[in-house]
Amino acid sequence: MTVKIVGIDLGTTNSEIAYYEDGAVKIIEGPDGKLLPSYVGLDEQENLLVGGLARNQYVLYPERTIKSVKRLMGQATQLSLGKNTYSPQEISAMILRNLKNIAESHLGYPVSEAVITVPAFFSDSQRQATVEAGKIAGLNVKKIINEPTAATLVYESDHKGARKVLVYDLGGGTFDVSVVELQDDVIEVVASHGNNNLGGDDFDNLVERWLLTRLEEDSITEIPPGAMARLRRAAEKAKKELSSQPYAVIEEEYLLEQDNTPYNLRVELSRAEYEKMISTLVDETLDAVHLVLKDAGLTPTDIDQILLVGGSTRTPLIQNRLERVFHIPPRFEVDPDLCVAAGAAMQAAMLQGEDVRAVLVDVTPYTFGVTAIGEVDGEFTMDMFVPLIKKNTPIPVTRSEVFYTGHDDQPAVEIRVSQGEAPYASENIEVGNFQVKGLARARAGSEIIATFALNSNGILTVSAQEKATGLEKSIVIHNVLSDSSEDSVASARKKIRHLFEDENSPKKMPKHRGEADEKAEGVGALKNTSIVQAKAVIEKAQALFEEACEEDKEDMVDLIEEIQLAIAEQAEARLHEKVEELSEIIFFMET
Repeated sequence: MTVKIVGIDLGTTNSEIAYYEDGAVKIIEGPDGKLLPSYVGLDEQENLLVGGLARNQYVLYPERTIKSVKRLMGQATQLSLGKNTYSPQEISAMILRNLKNIAESHLGYPVSEAVITVPAFFSDSQRQATVEAGKIAGLNVKKIINEPTAATLVYESDHKGARKVLVYDLGGGTFDVSVVELQDDVIEVVASHGNNNLGGDDFDNLVERWLLTRLEEDSITEIPPGAMARLRRAAEKAKKELSSQPYAVIEEEYLLEQDNTPYNLRVELSRAEYEKMISTLVDETLDAVHLVLKDAGLTPTDIDQILLVGGSTRTPLIQNRLERVFHIPPRFEVDPDLCVAAGAAMQAAMLQGEDVRAVLVDVTPYTFGVTAIGEVDGEFTMDMFVPLIKKNTPIPVTRSEVFYTGHDDQPAVEIRVSQGEAPYASENIEVGNFQVKGLARARAGSEIIATFALNSNGILTVSAQEKATGLEKSIVIHNVLSDSSEDSVASARKKIRHLFEDENSPKKMPKHRGEADEKAEGVGALKNTSIVQAKAVIEKAQALFEEACEEDKEDMVDLIEEIQLAIAEQAEARLHEKVEELSEIIFFMET
């Protein structure tokens, strides 16, 4: 039996320990799960607390609890804990010793060697302090590696050739971003920027402040420590929920007493409100991104991959803003909370001569979303594809998004589910559709929450709920992860390419006033999106035709012919004009 060298991510907010076996990384779970909160404290009897127990008492007893000691590594300072004082190394050693005990309990033998990760910007004194903390904990630190290097190992350990990777690491208490260059087996951090006082905790604080404002509106200004602790936990929970849901309901029964009466808190926070709260902090991280690119002498187009590290990177706003800068989707297949520990375990295995491979996880190979009305590349369309579950998202996964009714007293909504990467829904493959009928009479903008749940068996459950009433309908779609058949792909392409033309020749329009020359070429010169939008409007008009009055029927027939003529003549401006006129008739018929 080979005694394992373990890999440790000694984090500011949470720490993890892992090892590599049988071609895979194993994150070791303890009483707190895979994440050990980086808190150390003493209880009322002076017993040592490490992890969740210490974190839970922090709000009530901060004087006998220490957190974020990583920020103090390398400093000649002493920290008070009970009747004694300790160096940052000694406090860190308590966390490391706890991780060591967890690993020994799991592996069944003593653990004495480790690889420990540190931020790329750590100085020599900070790195040496980390080694010293390991020694105090009974660990021989075989190697200190940079956190972005560890993250890169997880994704790129078996890649050959040259690549440039940006590692965006937003943890609970710190932020740093690094540019990493790979050349075959060599991984080098070429530039790094960070902020030791920016992290997910700051996001929590903003939500907490928002909650306090709600309490002030109810004339509550004095909050007991116990209630404050509950508010902080509720703020963190809401932040996490908003990573996958458009709304978070915060409920705390009997939070406190007001005028000798129990006060129950119930408020709703939308993702839109939350993103406004944190936008300034996200801007700060993007400023650092641009600085690190400048230091590395690179532009966004030089970056081949963006890797997300740290739990706070699950925030959709961060992912969307990064994609907007680099025009490539960030990668987060490996759990951002565990990515660095996994890389440390892989480095440990390499020191023992093992052949390691990039971490493999179950991900969706396709993007799944719905059809909506909106803008694509600045153009209005009724054929916009809105992704809910993006390609390469780890599965199982559940994602929700909010949509809005298009006009007053809209009686129903149709949910069209598609699979693909194109910005226009009709250029993707439709895998299912359903309607939610009987919506409440309400003004345009009534909220409809769409939820996609995808499991590893390829079963996609899609539901749509009217938020105001709870009215809901859903469908289950099977085998959505199987490879699309050549026939279905060809059919989707043909639907666009030959929308108004014969397989081998241009469509010949029936004789009518202003008939197009039969020699007119096919639709290639027009944008496919314009044709798709036109077809959708025509189909809608045909469905409503029998309900129209005689005057509208005449107008609809004329407009459909003019739309087809504009397509044949490649008349883009006229096509848009006639489509809008037909859409207007449809709108008034539906209202």
